[in-house]
Amino acid sequence: MKKTIYSDKQEKLLAWLKEQRLAQGLTMRELADRLDCPHSFVGKVEQGERRLDVIEFIKYCEALKANPANVIKLIM
Repeated sequence: MKKTIYSDKQEKLLAWLKEQRLAQGLTMRELADRLDCPHSFVGKVEQGERRLDVIEFIKYCEALKANPANVIKLIM
């Protein structure tokens, strides 16, 4: 299996996460506060420097008040 870190699907995922944050008018710091993590975590996720495991992805979506199934449908 090829690494997916630079795949089109990964790019779509990261763009969707950032779009969800921006659509709500949230700064990285505000989202980080919801996630109870440093703001650098959000920046690294959005720039593809940090990958999310499944549980982290769900929590990230919950913090964005977004349905994780929507992005899964988008990238499939």
